[in-house]
Amino acid sequence: MPKVLMKGNEAIAEAAIRAGCEAYYGYPITPQTEVLEYMARRMPVLGRAFVQAESELGAINMVYGAACTGVRVMTTTSSPGYSLMQEGVSYIVCSRVPAVVVNVMRGGPGLGNIQPAQGDYFQMAKGGGHGDYNAIVLAPSTVQETIDLVIEAFDLADKYRWLVTVIADGMIGQIMEPVELPEMKEVERRQQPWALTGAKGRPKNVITSLYLGAANMEKVNLELQAVLGEITAKEVRYETFMSDDADLFIVSYGTAARIAKTAIRQAREEGIKVGLFRPITVFPFPYDELKESAQGKKILVVELNAGQMLEDVQLAMKNEVPVNFYGKMGGVVPLPDDILEEIKKLA
Repeated sequence: MPKVLMKGNEAIAEAAIRAGCEAYYGYPITPQTEVLEYMARRMPVLGRAFVQAESELGAINMVYGAACTGVRVMTTTSSPGYSLMQEGVSYIVCSRVPAVVVNVMRGGPGLGNIQPAQGDYFQMAKGGGHGDYNAIVLAPSTVQETIDLVIEAFDLADKYRWLVTVIADGMIGQIMEPVELPEMKEVERRQQPWALTGAKGRPKNVITSLYLGAANMEKVNLELQAVLGEITAKEVRYETFMSDDADLFIVSYGTAARIAKTAIRQAREEGIKVGLFRPITVFPFPYDELKESAQGKKILVVELNAGQMLEDVQLAMKNEVPVNFYGKMGGVVPLPDDILEEIKKLA
């Protein structure tokens, strides 16, 4: 299949379209606005729903409504926008309706800036909104992988009737790379037994996140935790790179992992045995796989934040080996030489 040159944000949009996304609701916020612009051009031509909402609150509640009908639906945003969506996100999870959200992260906190950062890890991987839940969180490091994971996000959302999020960042959203696009998937009007499609002679369906009485609310929570247990057992994804003989492991994800790979190649040229462990799902986090792979090795966590995934790495290793950290914040992106210098300090 021939490759085409695409910007990351446009690739996100085209991937969703080819995955059968029937409805997109969004609000412009840099550095992901091109997703919304691309959807505005493509979705109406295909006879699908596109709405630029009045706000991120409006967008996520439109997603909630469409998800209740069983169609494939998505929104995209950037860091402050995802913060505004948290109430609706929590409703979606409690209601057990499938939806996809892509967060193209930027520098923060506050309004921040439009530079690439990974300061949303806690919010994305640890739940975000109120209540006991986690979304499935996929973290690509290339434009091609972003396409693949957006498509997989829709499949996972349908499989578990769950919220699936993709965390990219401003760099992945804005860079252009040659990619292979999958075939266009036919939009399937599947009759979901739980969906709100009109009773049509059958007993009515009710979708809600309101459960009065503590016992009723606990029953729902236990059901959600059972789904999370299945997701944790079956959906862990990760990548290792030059790790077989490594004495030092870099643990990193997304853009930071991509930069780390270049630093690892440079270190190898200087005879330093270093490898990479890259979580692709940051929820569920590959705790067991990291512990097994990195047992007895030095560890350097590299992130574009103050050390958020760092806590999950420390949990995985159970304080059995030292876990070191190197991070940049606010949209500052390190060069491979910067990471190489940290490698040399530990080696």
